[in-house]
Amino acid sequence: MGRKKITIKKITDERNRQVTFSKRKFGLMKKAYELSVLCGCEVGLIMFTSNNKLFQYASSDMDRILLRYTEYNEPHESRTNEDIIKVYYQCKKNIYIYTY
Repeated sequence: MGRKKITIKKITDERNRQVTFSKRKFGLMKKAYELSVLCGCEVGLIMFTSNNKLFQYASSDMDRILLRYTEYNEPHESRTNEDIIKVYYQCKKNIYIYTY
């Protein structure tokens, strides 16, 4: 007996939506962990719930991953360390963090 195909749409029942979120969040974090171990890469995962709670996973230091991401996306000529730190702290401001 196989699994049946589901349509991708918002789950209307609040309890079922919460259970599904919890299970899929765990599965996504497990996949991120496996990817980092098997491939030797750095993985950073950030998730916000509808209640504005944050869940995160980082294979190494999340701060270092975010700084590296910021450095990678900014043009090399105009970037200074002070600029990178400003952008980083703007991203972290007023966030309540739940870690996995």
